[in-house]
Amino acid sequence: MVEYGTSVVGGVTPGGRGKTVAGAPVFDTVADAVAETGANASIIYVPARFAPDAIYEAVDAGIPFVVCITEGIPVGDMVPVFAYVRAKGARLLGPNCPGLITPGEAKVGIMPGFIHAPGPVGLVSRSGTLTYEVVDALGLFEADPATEAIVLIGEIGGSDEEDAAAFIRERVTKPVVGFIAGRTAPPGKRMGHAGAIISGGTGTAAEKVAALEAAGVRVADRPSAVPSLVQAVMAG
Repeated sequence: MVEYGTSVVGGVTPGGRGKTVAGAPVFDTVADAVAETGANASIIYVPARFAPDAIYEAVDAGIPFVVCITEGIPVGDMVPVFAYVRAKGARLLGPNCPGLITPGEAKVGIMPGFIHAPGPVGLVSRSGTLTYEVVDALGLFEADPATEAIVLIGEIGGSDEEDAAAFIRERVTKPVVGFIAGRTAPPGKRMGHAGAIISGGTGTAAEKVAALEAAGVRVADRPSAVPSLVQAVMAG
């Protein structure tokens, strides 16, 4: 993140105060880091058993935006965390996500920076995310004057894409292009992510494509078709 140009003002690990990592000072607590640097975002990499406490610590220190990379946190552990973050008026991206990036400016995450390029298209991809994250991301792109079109990448299982389609239909005025992974997956076959499984006759690719198309989204049948669809919708 430092090499990419992100303003990383410090790191936190108990007992680490006085050290430096990649030129950034290390603090014992998030509260100390915020007090001394004015940090306004936190990214969490700690193991699953400690990640909920790390999120609590960040929002208690007044951090308004928290990114949690950690995977494997039990859903039962995240339910109270989600409620707490909302009650504090903060925003949480994750857990189990690669973070986010504004190409050419900054990244708060683990994605390779070189594969991203600046431009007017915002991309949100489901990767173990919760419904509110998908909707928040769409809302942010809708409100961002530099974003002219949105790409939504989803997958089989769950109802995030259907929820996103409803949000697009009601709240998004910019053109949206979609892609749903797992069209050929057989029912009951888990496809990588915990939520990527068709069960009980719901969460199929056909249902998600239909919902998105009903909301005016152009849905690509393969990843390589996404760029041409984006060009088409932006051309009007």
